[in-house]
Amino acid sequence: MVINKERLADLFTTLCEIDSPSGKEGTLAAYLTTLFTEMGASVFEDDSAPVTGSDCGNLLVRFVDGGLDLEPVFFNCHLDTVQPGEGVAVVREGDRFSSRGETVLGADDKSGIAVLIEVIRALRENKIPHGPVEFIFTTGEEIGLLGVKALDCSRLIAKMGYALDTTETNSVIIGAPAANRYTAEICGVSAHAGLNPEQGINAIQLAARAVAELHLGRIDRESTANVGLIKGGVATNIIPGKAVVMGEIRSHSEATLNALTEEVKETFYQVVDDWSGHCDKAAGKSGVAVTVVQEYPVMKLARDAPVIQRAARAGRDLAFRTAGGGSDANILTSKGYDCAIIGTGMTKVHTTDETIELADMIRCAGLVMGILTTG
Repeated sequence: MVINKERLADLFTTLCEIDSPSGKEGTLAAYLTTLFTEMGASVFEDDSAPVTGSDCGNLLVRFVDGGLDLEPVFFNCHLDTVQPGEGVAVVREGDRFSSRGETVLGADDKSGIAVLIEVIRALRENKIPHGPVEFIFTTGEEIGLLGVKALDCSRLIAKMGYALDTTETNSVIIGAPAANRYTAEICGVSAHAGLNPEQGINAIQLAARAVAELHLGRIDRESTANVGLIKGGVATNIIPGKAVVMGEIRSHSEATLNALTEEVKETFYQVVDDWSGHCDKAAGKSGVAVTVVQEYPVMKLARDAPVIQRAARAGRDLAFRTAGGGSDANILTSKGYDCAIIGTGMTKVHTTDETIELADMIRCAGLVMGILTTG
C-alpha cells in the first residue's frame, strides 16, 4: 500500500474544518477546484446552483491520462454536511477522529473526498498506471439529493461508478430503497382557548390522532416509515388552526412504497373526516391536504453487473448487500449510470458523536486504488 497515512489524516482534518453545510458548499468547492487544477486535472463546475439554491454548482473532476486502457469509472461524494456543521474543530485521539461535540464531524462525506484525493496523489507520485477516472462532487445531497438531480450526466465519459457514502468498508451496496417524502397540512379553526373553545377545531389534536394511527418504524424487511417533524400553534391560549406533519416512507419495492403512501394519505383524510368534537358550534370546518414528493427511486444492481464485478476483482472478501439509505447513487443509477456504494468507515453520522478511524479510510483507499488499477 502506497497510501500516505499522515497526509490522508491531515487532508481529512482540513476538509472537515472547511464549512460546507447544505447550500453553502462554495468555499469547499473553491478549495477543491484549486487543489485538483494544481494536480493537472480538468475541473468543471456546472450551472446547477440556480436550481439547487446552493452558492456553487456541482464539480466534475477528470483524470484521463493514467496510462491504463481501462473502462472509465467515476467516484461520487457530496460536498455538503448536515447541521450543526459550521465551526467544526476536529479532535484526533490516536487514529480516531471526532468533533469537539458541538458539531458533526463531517466524515459524511469528506472522508470520501479525502480518500479520492490521496489515492490520486499516491498513484501519481509512485507512477502507478491507472484507468481514466472522474470525480463527481455534488451539492445539496443532505437536503434531497438536489445537486445530483440537477446534474447533466451527458458530460460524463464514465458509464459506471461508485459513491463513497456509507459506513462499512468491507461491503459494497448493490441495492437501496426508493423514498417518498410527504407533508400533511391539517386545517382546524382558531378560537380563544379559554373564552370560546367550542368554536375551535384543534389542528394539533387532529394531527396527533392521525400520527397515532400511522404504521411507523420497520414495516417489513423491505420498508420503513417515519414522522420526523410536526409544526403548529401560535400560543397556549389559542386553539391552533393549522398543523403540519412531515414524514417519509422507504421501500425496496416500488409497489409497497406506493401502497404505504396511499395508506398514509387515507389515514389523514379519514381522521379529519371522522372528527367528532363540537361540530355544531365550531366557527368553520376542518380539512387536510397531503402532498407527496418522490425523494429518490430504487437502486438495484445485478450481482453480475460490470460495476460490481470490477469491485469484486479489486477487493478481497467483500460482501454485497442492500441497505436502508438513499444517496446520489439512486439518482445516478436511475439516469442510466450504474453506481454502487462503498464505505469509508464513518459512524454515527448526522450526530455530534460522529467518528471515523484512519484505518478504515485507508482500507477504503485500497479498494478505490484497486478499482482504478484493475480491469
